[in-house]
Amino acid sequence: MPSFVRTWLLGSCLWAVSLTALALPAADVPTVAGISLYDAPALRDDFSHLPYTNPDAPKGGELRQAAQGSFDSTNPFIIQGNPADGLNHVYDTLMEASADEPFTMYGLLAGGIRLDPDRHWMEIDLRPEARFHDGHPVTAEDVVFSFRLLRDEGQPFYRAYYADVDKIEALDDDTVRFEFSDNNSRELPLILGQLPVLPKHYWSSRDFASPTLDKPLGSGPYAVESLSPGRRIVYQRVEDYWGRDLPINRGRHNIDRLAYDYYRDQTVALEAFKAGNLDLRRESSAKNWATAYDTPAREEGFIKRMVVPDAQPAGMQAFVMNLRREKFQDRRVREALTLATDFDWLNTHLFYGAYEETDSYFESSEMEANGLPSDAERELLAPYRDHLPQDVFEAPLPASRPEGLRARLKKALGLLRDAGYEVRDGTLVNRETQQPLRLEFLLYDTQFERVTLPLIQNLERLGIEANLRVVDVNQFLTRQRNFDFDLILGSFAQSANPGNEQREFWTSDYADAPRSRNLIGLQSPAIDGLVDSLIRADSRQALDTAARALDRVLRWGFYVIPQWHLDGTRVALWDKFGYPQPFPEYTFDLSSWWVDPQRASRIEQRQRGER
Repeated sequence: MPSFVRTWLLGSCLWAVSLTALALPAADVPTVAGISLYDAPALRDDFSHLPYTNPDAPKGGELRQAAQGSFDSTNPFIIQGNPADGLNHVYDTLMEASADEPFTMYGLLAGGIRLDPDRHWMEIDLRPEARFHDGHPVTAEDVVFSFRLLRDEGQPFYRAYYADVDKIEALDDDTVRFEFSDNNSRELPLILGQLPVLPKHYWSSRDFASPTLDKPLGSGPYAVESLSPGRRIVYQRVEDYWGRDLPINRGRHNIDRLAYDYYRDQTVALEAFKAGNLDLRRESSAKNWATAYDTPAREEGFIKRMVVPDAQPAGMQAFVMNLRREKFQDRRVREALTLATDFDWLNTHLFYGAYEETDSYFESSEMEANGLPSDAERELLAPYRDHLPQDVFEAPLPASRPEGLRARLKKALGLLRDAGYEVRDGTLVNRETQQPLRLEFLLYDTQFERVTLPLIQNLERLGIEANLRVVDVNQFLTRQRNFDFDLILGSFAQSANPGNEQREFWTSDYADAPRSRNLIGLQSPAIDGLVDSLIRADSRQALDTAARALDRVLRWGFYVIPQWHLDGTRVALWDKFGYPQPFPEYTFDLSSWWVDPQRASRIEQRQRGER
């Protein structure tokens, strides 16, 4: 054996031994019912039910909601096809999150959890009573199969999410062990708890990567009762669901039937709700919220409205610029486009003053960057100074902008001129190529036209040829997945504890991966490095610092035209539901609601009378 090979092997063995020495034997690690990101779980291992559920809630009734567009698949895990809404009801995961805590997972399929204190490995004991809907037991082999299938053949999301898992194995029928390539991602054990477990005996003889309209087999609280492709899917509560009496489930999954009716237009869906054909609606339009619900049914108390608060960051909703297009490569052009939005006018004239303007990718949280970077942020940013604009280090956030639209458009025109454009006969053209700057905004919902057209008019004042294209949902999704757009309406939702999912949002590996959520097409060593720092954060303070540094770089890159946010969820409903209050702090959780038989009967009598 050559000496350099012996040296390499010896070094590798010593490294492996040192890692192993850091990890406690499984027998020395206590088995627990839940794990949390930084602190201990709020609930004791012997908790009886989640604090925001009613363990005595009645079972029964129906909840009908609207879905938009169409569907042609019941496989939500793959790139191909448009999956139906609500398929998450069919599958159990290893653990379940509490909507009342920032990031805590309690055992669902997992009856016991052993997590190495240094986070080099985790073992899961499956509940022996866990069953798929066909009666087959849920085994450790199913977990191993699901992990590998999703990582290798599922959406790019899974590859990003599970990137730091080095090994997975079934120790016996009921025990699975995960080993991690390093211990830098504190959230990795928790996001493994979100793993949906698929039946190996079902999928082994099927083509997982192809869309299907077969009724899926799962182990969760609901099964598909019926479906009409592109029109409707209905889920029926599983009466003998194996996990119905678990503490994590007690008082949840109370409604017998969950129906999703598909509408191609939100306006039609709104009318269907007011006519009593839908039971609950999450309202995204400030205009509708202010004006569309003044109906006799609401005056008589049959329809009610509420804003359910949540403590999650607002995230970023925006028009996303596609860096794969040459026209967006110049940062000055991108900044100029962000100056053309007149939020104050929109909020006054279209939104009834309902919204706050969004600046940050972690809006309304401690992770939002403000002012100049702190010393801790500078330390993270310093290695990438040559890759970043000086504003990241020297200019405070929010970025300074002129007051008033006219002044902002004047600054925008100056930036465009600096970038090599000039106005000729009212058209902005590139001095070098003589080509006009043309932009297309891609939408799928007509109700967003009214907020896009004023932006287009402002761009036209700069000489930019901009147009709006509204397509059906299927075409929109196809173009989005293939990155075939100039500007598209996008949303980057954030949790209180961002982590591995940030890879797919921002990093180079996902810039060209089909169906990835890196809509911008970012390929930046600085952003890649900051995402790694965020994932490796070992404390709340370190996570906040890394998120602020990442936020700072994203905002000074001017990759999107930010929009607005509301710190809560607007819900309109026919008043037949019961729900515990106060609502959970972090997530709007319909699984804890139930149908009140007396109120439901009263509403049905009214609707029959109208017919």
